[in-house]
Parts: sequence; C-alpha cells; structure tokens
Amino acid sequence: MTRATAVRAVLAVAVLLVSVYISLTMSPRLGLDLQGGTRIVLQARDTATVEADRETTDRTLEVLRQRIDSLGVSEPTLTRSGEDRIIVELPDVQDPRQAAEVIGRTAQLTFHAVEGPAVEEPDEKPSGSDPTAAPSPTADPGSPADPDGLTLSDEQGRALALGPSRLSGAGVEDATAGFDAQGGAGWSVSLEFRKDAGQDWKRLTGEAACHPAGDDRRRVAIVLDEKVISSPQVDPSVGCKAGLPSGATQITGSFSADEARDLALLIKGGALPVPVEIVEQRTVGPTLGAAAIDASARAALIGAAATALFITIVYRFFGALAAVALGAYGVISYAALVALGVTLTLPGLAGFVLAIGMAVDANVLVFERAREECAERPKRSLRSALTTGFTKAWSAVADSNATTLIAAGLLFFLGSGPVKGFGVTLAIGVIASMFSALVIARALTEIAASTRFVSDYRGVNGIARPGAVRTWLIRKDPQLFRKPVRWLVVSVALVAVAVAGIVVRGIDLGVEFTGGRLVEYSTSRPVDVETARDTLAAAGFGDAEVTTAGDGDLSVRTGKLDNDGEHALRTALAEEGGETTKVRDELIGPSLGDELRRNALIALGVAVAVQLAYLAVRFRWTFAVASVGAMVHDVILVVGAFAWLGRPVDGIFLAALLTVIGYSVNDSVVVFDRVRELWGANRRTPLDTIGRRAVLQTVPRTVNTGMGALFILAALAVLGGDSLADFALALLIGIVVGTWSSVFTAVPGAILLERNATTPPPTPGKRKGKGSAPGRQGASRRDPLDNGARV
Repeated sequence: MTRATAVRAVLAVAVLLVSVYISLTMSPRLGLDLQGGTRIVLQARDTATVEADRETTDRTLEVLRQRIDSLGVSEPTLTRSGEDRIIVELPDVQDPRQAAEVIGRTAQLTFHAVEGPAVEEPDEKPSGSDPTAAPSPTADPGSPADPDGLTLSDEQGRALALGPSRLSGAGVEDATAGFDAQGGAGWSVSLEFRKDAGQDWKRLTGEAACHPAGDDRRRVAIVLDEKVISSPQVDPSVGCKAGLPSGATQITGSFSADEARDLALLIKGGALPVPVEIVEQRTVGPTLGAAAIDASARAALIGAAATALFITIVYRFFGALAAVALGAYGVISYAALVALGVTLTLPGLAGFVLAIGMAVDANVLVFERAREECAERPKRSLRSALTTGFTKAWSAVADSNATTLIAAGLLFFLGSGPVKGFGVTLAIGVIASMFSALVIARALTEIAASTRFVSDYRGVNGIARPGAVRTWLIRKDPQLFRKPVRWLVVSVALVAVAVAGIVVRGIDLGVEFTGGRLVEYSTSRPVDVETARDTLAAAGFGDAEVTTAGDGDLSVRTGKLDNDGEHALRTALAEEGGETTKVRDELIGPSLGDELRRNALIALGVAVAVQLAYLAVRFRWTFAVASVGAMVHDVILVVGAFAWLGRPVDGIFLAALLTVIGYSVNDSVVVFDRVRELWGANRRTPLDTIGRRAVLQTVPRTVNTGMGALFILAALAVLGGDSLADFALALLIGIVVGTWSSVFTAVPGAILLERNATTPPPTPGKRKGKGSAPGRQGASRRDPLDNGARV
C-alpha cells in the first residue's frame, strides 16, 4: 500500500466514523409532509398611514419569509388567506412559542436624539407622528421636548424625551450578533449602515456630542417597536459635529445569546409594512399518510439496491467496491444534511436517493478510463491502469461538478424558500459524491488492485477487459455527425412539439403557484388522513392536500374550487366520517409567490450565465453555447411533456426540473471534455470525426450512469405511490432527453458553431514531453509503478 492510499483510507474511515456518529445521535428535521408542524394564522392590521390590503399583505409575507429563513426553519409554507391574513406553517419547530413571537413582531427600528429627561409619564404608544417620519433638526437644548417626539423609558426605567426619528431600520445594510468576551459587554448586535444612512448616523452622533459627558442629551436612543432597547452615550473622544465616522454602531443591552440573534435577524429582515397579530396557533399533521411514506421508502430502497446490483454486474468486483462507496456516500451526505439542520421532505429524500444513483457517475468515468488503458496496453499492471484512469477522469469530474456547485451556490445566495434549500442539498450531494469517488472508492480499489487475486484474474476485477457496449460500438463505428444538421432538425422538431403542448394545452399550475381554497371539517366519526385522501381522490379531487388540524379536524387544501365543488368534497368526506361540519373556509394565495418566483428565475438566470462563462473559459465559447442550448432544450421538453400529459406543475416539479438542469450540463461537460482531449491530440482531424469518436468513447459512461438513475426512478414511479409519481416522471423524462441532447444536440451544435469560429483547435495535452520524439511518446506515459529499468 502506498502512502497516498494509506492517507485516503485513514481519511475515509475518519469521515465515515464522524458521519455514523452524527447519524446515530442527531435526529433529522422532517418537513410538513412527513411530520407536520405548527400552523400560525396572522391578521394584518391597518395603521394610521397604511391600509392592510392585498398588496401590503403580500409584501408582509415576503418579509416574514426572510425572517423564517433566518430562524433556521427550512421548507416553510406561507400563503395569503383572503385579503389580510397570512397562514404560516412551520415544520419541526423546537419552540413554537418563540418562533411565533419573533415572526409576529413588527420590528420598526428607529434612531432618535435624546432631548432630556421627560416631565411626563412614558407613552404606551407614540404621540403625534409616525416614528419613522422624515428627519428634522435637533431641538435647541434649552427648549422643551419636541411635541412630535416620544416619551419612552430607557433601559433603567427612566423616562426620556426623544426627538423625531432621524434614521430607520431601512438604512441598515447588515446586522450581526456577537459576543464581546474581552470588553465584558456580553452579547451585542453590530449594525452596518448603508452609505446615505451612515451620513445620517454621523450627523446624529455629532449633534449629540455637542453636549457635555454625562448629560442625557449626549445619548442616542435606539427604539424597536416603541421600546428603547439601547440608549448609549456618545464616547467623550467624539468631538462636536464630528460624529462617528465609521457608519457602524453596536447595540448593547444585557442581551442573551438568543435575544441578540433574534434582534439581528429582525433588523436584517426589515420591518413589516403593517403590524400583524397572531389570531390562531395550532398543530397540523403530515400531508402524507404513513402508507404513502412507507411505500416511497420501500421503492427508494429497492431502486438503490437495483442500482448497486447493476453496477456490480457491469464492473464485477470493482463495481461491488463502488457500491460500497455509494453506501458510504449515502451515510456522509445524510449526516451532513442532519448536522446542518436541513429539512427533509419526501421529494427531498427521493432526490437524496436519486443522488446516490447519480453519484455513481464519477466511478463510471474512472472505470471506463481504466478499461481504455487496459485495452491500449494489455500488459500494464492493473494498479497502473487504475491510477491512470483516475488521473484522466479528473478533468471531467472536476468540470462537471464545478458547474453544478456554481449553480448550487447561486441558487442558495440569490434564491429563497425551497429554491435556497435545493441549493444546499445539491451542494452537499456534489461534495459528498466527489469524496466518495475520489477518496473512498479510490482507496478501496487501489487496495484491491494490489492483491494478486484481483490483479491476475482479469474476469473478476471488471476493468481489465473492455465492456460489451464499447466493443460493439468500435466494431460498428457509426458515422454519426457526417450531417450534423439533421440531428438539430430533430431537436428543433421536438422543441416545437413541446412548445405546441404548452400553447395548446397550457401549463396546469399547482396550488403553490395559483393559490386556491383551504377548508377544514369536523366529522362525527374519526377519519385518518390516508382514508380521507383516497376518498377525495375517488371523488375527483386527486390534487387535494389533506392533513389533520387541531383535535382531529381535517384540513383540505385544493386549487380553485367553487361552492358546488366544495359541497361535493364535503359529501365525499361524509361517506367515511358521518356528519361533516365545515368549521373553516378561506381563499388562499400562492405559497410560491411572485417575489419568490422572481428570485428563483433571477438565481437560475445568473447561474446559467456564470456556467456559460465558466465553460467558455475552461473549454471554448462554442462548447459553452452548445451545452447551455442543450440544457434549454431539455427544460422545454420536460415542461412540454407535462403540458401534453396534463400533469400539474408544482413545487415538486420545480425540484425535479432543477435536478434535470444539473444533469443536462453534467452530461454535456463529460462529452466535451473528451472532445477537447481528442482534438488537442489530433488538431488536423475534422471536428465531426473528433465528435464521433468522443461520443462513442463516452457512450458506455452515459448509458451506465443513466441506468443507475433510471433504476431508482422506475422504482419510485411504479412502487412509490401517487406522492412521488410526478417527481419520478419528470426526472425520467429529463434523464432520457438529457442523454439525447448531450449527444445529438450539444455536439452537432458545437460542430456547426465551429465552422464559423476563428479560434484555433485546443493545444495538445502535456502528456508528451516538450520536444520529445514520436518514438519516445511512451516514456511520458510511464507506468507509475515502473522505475524505468529494463533487462
């Protein structure tokens, strides 16, 4: 065993032990569909200046979404009910009371000059104008308190007369909680102001500094929701009119750690446009019944087992080792999800299992490269061929995963809600996949390749002989790209059919996009969720989402539903539950609102643009455009297929579509990586010939990786029940069209674009020594275990 192999083995064991410990000692955070959670109903209230209408309630909803994301609660559901109510559903909240308190605070932050001790009792509510009114000059020290100001108690309970608001929370760019151990100040909140607000803060502190030290008028009051949370004195070192120049401040106030963090997220999230009042708080059951969850779990296990069996059959003993590495990948990525507190929903778990099937891709790339090395030089050692396989596969693995990580990062930083959560899950999957393939699988296979049994018996190890698919393709040698336009015509025709479906049939947007109706019923006989769901599906309400609410009531969330439809729904429930009484009936807005959708589209657009730039730098601009064009082709085909099939486009479909995008780019990168390599070594060869060779050499990898994912998706579609049928269907279509487009859309597109390009072919790789003679080419590819001695 070499030192590098020993290091990989020790690192793999250490990471696995930590992952197993986390998996056994920490509980996962489950989503609303698996465990239920807390439902909070908020009532928006009018103010003297703002009416709580549909528009302001929608803006309030988005501010609440940012707060909930900051609380660490992933995959929440927020919908507008009627004109001025908001329904918030939080999965697996440790302290619902604390969450409700933070969510419901208005968080109007204002900064005021202190005009001196008050001569009257503190106000319970602001007297006069809105505390967020425009700034006005500071009152003269000898004059009475400004009639437009406030009278509030400071931290010690002393009444202070405050001037009008000089600065609001809208001027705060960032707020972070921190602990000052050296200064003894304890927990505090640091504020960073925007440029203009920083100047206002400088003027406010400069005016306060004109008063002597110890004078109340040298203080600045920081007010949150009409309560003074801090009123520090301006430091004596600050001169009159000079002010604090940094544009930053620190709020101290004997905060606990939780209070400081909550205050920071409230300030950073922004004030609510209108105040809200909690009018109801109750627990809700899971949206999926136990039978649906069990069926999905069985399907996932069967699919994963089928994938492991397939990879073992194809690559024999090394395939079995890769299956072990995939199991390790599952443990590591699960532990990372649990440790980071990511909320696990059923589609998320299905995507996690699917990622196990797709994680085999790196192993397949390595094994296929090793097979090529064994075919070219049959007498070289198995260990040497394997090492070369890892080396040559590295560029494809790195580029494909880099593009995926770019997309994941941008979805996380620019998206919100479920899109942000998908970015986290995707990034964890990519990193864990690379670790399992390049560390765990490599350590296992290198140790195995060093044994005489595996090395000598070529039919056992799985890579010493070329695969059947590769052998057949080499023998047939089909002339794929002699006329590349014909493949593009087929792709354009498929896109036209998909667009026709979108135009003619339309897209059936789910309740997350359109809103609908929320009705709760009380039944005389208890009815479990699974029975209620089956009953409503039989009555024609297959898209209805049923949960328990409160003490045994049934909550039904559907799309657009008229009164006749509601009567039919209630009648269907009465067949199982006896006398059925409607206890609640509300129209609800979309949970994936306009702003969330806009943020998702912006994040996706930026991700595509950055991927385009990355591929243009790493490859060629023609390859980048062709890859992105193939990805757009795949997205249109998947959406068009759902339009023709009449399937709903909802949040689950959105997750599947984002997965398809990542898979499509990954596939194209692998093919173009081989094109780059072959073209650099054969610069005078026409690109259509290079493209044909690259495709024929990478088809075994494409087929084997696709089959690994298809086994899991087929199991989810057939055995997973209705809850995952659309998710699996979207991904089945996406993988099929993604495999097609990476070969018959991306490559022909690049060939046509290169006909008009002026950039020279890629430079040859550095495997040849500089200035080496052709006869010495083999010397630069020396066996890593060969010391060069000859007899």
